Amino acid sequence: MSQALALKYRPKRFEDLIGQDSISQTLAMALDQNRLGHAYLFSGLRGSGKTSTARIFSKALLCENGPTSKPCDSCEQCRMANEGRHIDIIEMDAASSRKIDDIRDLIEHTKYKPSVGRYKVFIIDEVHMLTKEAFNALLKTLEEPPEFVKFILATTDPLKLPATILSRTQHFRFKKIAKPLVIKHLEHILNTENIAFEPEALEILARSGSGSLRDTLTLLDQAIVYSKSHVDVATVTQMLGIIDPEFLEKLFDAVLQKDERKIREYLKDLENYEAEMVIDEMSLFLKEKLLQNDPKFSPMLLERFYRILAEAKPLLALNTDGDFVLSLTLFKMVEAMNIKQIDEMIEALEAELRMENGKWKTERAAPIPAPTPSPAAEAKQARAPAPDTQHPTPNNEIRFKKLIEKLYDRNADLGKAFEESIEFVGYEDGVLSWASHAEGENRELLKTHFGIVRHFVQDVFGVGTKIQLVKSDNPPPPKVETAVKNGTPNERSPSSSTDADLSSPESDANGATHTGSMVEDVDCNNAGCVTGNCSEEEPSKEHDAKEILNDPMVKKAQELFGAKKIVIRSKV
Repeated sequence: MSQALALKYRPKRFEDLIGQDSISQTLAMALDQNRLGHAYLFSGLRGSGKTSTARIFSKALLCENGPTSKPCDSCEQCRMANEGRHIDIIEMDAASSRKIDDIRDLIEHTKYKPSVGRYKVFIIDEVHMLTKEAFNALLKTLEEPPEFVKFILATTDPLKLPATILSRTQHFRFKKIAKPLVIKHLEHILNTENIAFEPEALEILARSGSGSLRDTLTLLDQAIVYSKSHVDVATVTQMLGIIDPEFLEKLFDAVLQKDERKIREYLKDLENYEAEMVIDEMSLFLKEKLLQNDPKFSPMLLERFYRILAEAKPLLALNTDGDFVLSLTLFKMVEAMNIKQIDEMIEALEAELRMENGKWKTERAAPIPAPTPSPAAEAKQARAPAPDTQHPTPNNEIRFKKLIEKLYDRNADLGKAFEESIEFVGYEDGVLSWASHAEGENRELLKTHFGIVRHFVQDVFGVGTKIQLVKSDNPPPPKVETAVKNGTPNERSPSSSTDADLSSPESDANGATHTGSMVEDVDCNNAGCVTGNCSEEEPSKEHDAKEILNDPMVKKAQELFGAKKIVIRSKV
């Protein structure tokens, strides 16, 4: 009669235990040194060897050559223990015998000496299922049992046990059995049974067992029958209802190649599987690629894919259509391939800047002969500032056009006003020179939004770029003409007088105007640089920054608020 593999290959000695070396070694040394406790607690995952260890330990206690860590398996005590008919080894299932009356019967048995063995051993499985009253009834006996009584408690959930029980036992925690050890054990069993297998199929079975050896052996029993004594990947994946790893390989190849047609075809095949299981399989597949250091999957790309898979799980919990979630997940992965990394963007920008600098150096090294200018052009050139006209830079004109485009993108009205009112003159040594003939609404708009203009100037031409205003070759018509048409040639309104004064700034020998102190240039936005009102006049009163910082009121405020930085701005 055939027997289940989990029962047929149940460990009979401490050396046969899989993945619990520390526990088997501790118990073996306790037996050899005769340092035995009266109560033990074994806790851990199902199928990790708790009950098997309890039976081996009981047999070692009762062996005629013992207590010993290596029972002989030949004496009458060992044979009865192996056959499960030893009268002094009492196994109790706490899931079915959980009431206080069952514990009273157990306590009554502890009063009598063992019948044939050295000790009377009580194995209580699933002890966390006992009622509160049963635990309380067991406490006194568990703390001070007769010298011939040993308790072995086994549970999968030690957190449900009262602290009074935990303090009266030696606690051994059984670990989850590692997958390589499970695979090695499966290979040993299949070789012993003369059954052909594929190593990849055993990996899938071990992974599906989740660290439980009993669960894995149960799946192996099922796989042997289903595959007709040839355990291969195809039959195992079909039996378990999971995806073949080769299919996942093709699926992710289509994602990496951004082949949407193939992805849609694969999505039709995935309709036969549960969406949550598919997402779990994809996560495990990516984990394997990370451990294999696959060059096609960089850590950054794996991180993006895993985030997308993690975001898909809550959607399934909302009873969303599983096929739609899978489609969304795969196409999000395709889009994630288009996101550039910060390092790539920096390298591309540096390469672009190097190309621009090389182009400018080439143009400077081999200038193109200029055509003979007309008399009107010569006069215009004579009026323009010398530094800017001596070095025409087509590259800077392009950058100025880019500045206008950025202003249009930010504010269409502002971009139009800037393009109509500002004339590019030149750029050299970090100074951008332009001429302004702003009037009316354009003047007010440029004055109001000068902060935005200055921000984009520094964005296009570089941080720290200064703005220099020069005289316009095409000044706007004076406001006096408007007054003449109204019939008052000798009178001007206050607004027209102010505009006329603002449109005629004082300039130096080069035709350039200055804006006073650097504090005014930086902190007052210098709106006159776009309205044509850059003046040389010094502010009425300018304070030294050190004097302001040393002011007692300022120091008191700094101490009160715990300020780490103080910014001084001039008042307009």
